[in-house]
Order: sequence, then C-alpha cells, then structure tokens
Amino acid sequence: MYSDSHIHTRFSGDSEELPENQAEKALMLGLEGICFTDHLDHDVVSDVDFELDVPAYWKYMTALKERYRGRLDIRIGVELGLQTHLAEYFTGLLAEYPFDYVIGSVHFVGGLDPYYPEYFRRYGKGAYLTYFEATYDCVSSLDCYDSLGHLDYIARYGGPYGLEYSYEKYADAIDPILRRLIEGGHALECNSGGFSRGMGGPNPVSDVLRRYRELGGELVTIGSDAHRSSDLGARFPECGEILCKAGFDRYVIYRDRKPEYRSL
Repeated sequence: MYSDSHIHTRFSGDSEELPENQAEKALMLGLEGICFTDHLDHDVVSDVDFELDVPAYWKYMTALKERYRGRLDIRIGVELGLQTHLAEYFTGLLAEYPFDYVIGSVHFVGGLDPYYPEYFRRYGKGAYLTYFEATYDCVSSLDCYDSLGHLDYIARYGGPYGLEYSYEKYADAIDPILRRLIEGGHALECNSGGFSRGMGGPNPVSDVLRRYRELGGELVTIGSDAHRSSDLGARFPECGEILCKAGFDRYVIYRDRKPEYRSL
C-alpha cells in the first residue's frame, strides 16, 4: 500500500497521538512507509499552540526511526504554515534541520484560520477568493516547501456559511497557483482528509488534480493528514483511483528533500 506523507502526533498542537501508535498502525496496514509532518505555524495567534519544539521533535523522531529500521520506512518531515513574511525564518530552520520532506500549507490568512467563524465573518462572500489569492502570494514568494498541502483547505469549512465551491468557480484563482507549483518544481498534495471533513473527496478536489496534470504537473504526494492513528492511510485506495483518472500513473515520496517516484 502507498506511503503516507502527511501524519501528525502529539508534537502538533492539535493532536494527542503517540508517534509509536502511528508507526504500529502503519505496520498493521502494510503501508510502504510514513513521514511524520507535525505542525509548525510560526508567528500566529491561536487558541492552539502551533509552534513546534523542533529540537525535541527531531531528537524523538530520529530515535524512533532507528527503532523501526528494517521494519518500517520512517521519514522525518514538517508541515510549515506558509506566511510571506517568514521567508528568512524558514531559511534558517531548514538550514539547521535536514528534514526529508516539507509540506507548505496555508492555515492563516490575515491572521485568521478559516477553521474558525471569525475568518468568514471578516471576508464574507470573498472568503474563498481571498484564501486562494493569499495562497498564490505564498507559493510565489516562498521556496521552502516540497509539496503544497490541501490546496483548497478552506472549502472544508465554508459550507455552513452558504459558500459554494468548485474548481470551475475559482479556476482563475487556482490555475495561477498550479502553474507556479509546476514552474518551481513543487508537488501538489492529494490529501485524503477531505473525505472525512465534508468534502466527499480529497483536498484538492479531483478537478483541481486533473487540471494540475493537464498543465504539465507530474509531482503529486499522498497524505492522510491523520491526527489519530485511526485515520492513518484513510481512503488511500480511492485517492489512487482519483489520481489515475486524473492522468497520473505514479506519485512521489521525499527523502532528503528529493522526490522518489512510486507506482500508483
């Protein structure tokens, strides 16, 4: 079964899962491997502490990787919350810690996380467009990430506010993001967490994945975004089918920030 390249543990402010539980679940599922990618959203104000104790995280995961050597391919990554003013901070961090894989995700726009109602109260009917414009600014000005995480993350939360979402409706805002990823050699994540968060499919939706491929995108990663071991590898068979229908015949995992191709 595929590798899971988006996993959270107790080192993330929004998870209590033990890393060992994620590893044992991966063995039980027969996953090819896993990459831990705990949250690091620097310089944000939130009810959740999204700062990551990187030294402790690195020490713990390095030891865990050794414990499972020969039984499970464990890679050490991080999910960076992209903000344009943090370019220098990201450069210093990644120079100090040789992560295998870096997800770049947009969780905060204008200091607000779309997970909370305050974001939608501020931006109203322009909430989605504002989010995609902020994402474009991040992917255009930052080069610190390997794959863009859950591109349409905001669509998980806009439904209760009467906002409709489709690729077609926001194509003019999404296409520039996809082109920038391709130009910069960055991957696009297929995040199966969308299935359990009201999307009925992955993030981004299948039409976005298809469009990325049509534009020439070849690098696609697969991750469950599991904050609990029960969600590890969730809906991966469906993700594989969606990616194949979108025109992909392989996906990538990262080691030392370099892509390695695997068959779908």
